[in-house]
Amino acid sequence: MTSPPIRKPDWLKVRMPGGPNFARIDRFHRSQGLHSVCRSAACPNQGECWNRGTATFMILGDICTRNCAFCNVSEGRPGAVDPDEPGKVAAAIAELELKHAVITSVTRDDLADGGAGHFAHLVKAIRQRSPRCRIELLIPDLVGNHEALAVIIESDPDVLGHNIETVPRLYPIVRQGANYHRSLALLAEARRQRPGLQIKSGIMLGMGENRDEVLQVMVDLLASGCSLLTIGQYLAPTRRHHPVQRYVPPEEFAEFKEEGLRLGFAHVESGPLVRSSYHAEEQFEESQHARNR
Repeated sequence: MTSPPIRKPDWLKVRMPGGPNFARIDRFHRSQGLHSVCRSAACPNQGECWNRGTATFMILGDICTRNCAFCNVSEGRPGAVDPDEPGKVAAAIAELELKHAVITSVTRDDLADGGAGHFAHLVKAIRQRSPRCRIELLIPDLVGNHEALAVIIESDPDVLGHNIETVPRLYPIVRQGANYHRSLALLAEARRQRPGLQIKSGIMLGMGENRDEVLQVMVDLLASGCSLLTIGQYLAPTRRHHPVQRYVPPEEFAEFKEEGLRLGFAHVESGPLVRSSYHAEEQFEESQHARNR
């Protein structure tokens, strides 16, 4: 018999989205046929971020070739890649006057390069339309294809992210098709190919991990060259997804942030509502200050 879901605590309650900037970005997405991870992944910060004039674009369609037990993005057979998408996203970023654009994608194991070339074309298009805009890419694991990774690195993003998501013990349960050590190797290879590049990753809590496992992931990420880390609360999108095992209180997130900084991360964004792109611009700027001290 399935246990009833745990009641969501007050600290995870957020306001309904609204406001002029939210409406503007929402209309733009709809009119241009663009996808955002804000909506597709049911992000709890959608209202706050969109009202701040920031958004995370999701490219390569909205159908993923994997079926992670925590993710709200649909799994199935993706359609053809839209060759006009880089231009459309670049135009949106220019129109919205973004200073820091975050681009992610569904996983496309059906493509030989995992979509790397598409990412590179997009970076080029953004540079042409918005040369002062910082570009943060959040990429899939590319099935460990380091040649495909090189295509993305050579496009010269300002930040390269790949989320580790959870502790290795839980991978067979919530990340089937992914591999913990392959993801670490991808981050390490990105650092090897471009030593000065800001490398970022993220982990969610509340899926059944313990404190020692989380600390070990942090150590592993640092050893792989990761300098920016986000830690947030896992929220099951529906009852069909992996159930929340625990709602981690804010003080524990604060402790993980303190521990991460002590270990050597340039910046740690840690809190119940934190997601990969949450306060991404501030994360980048604070990490730059830390590196220059």
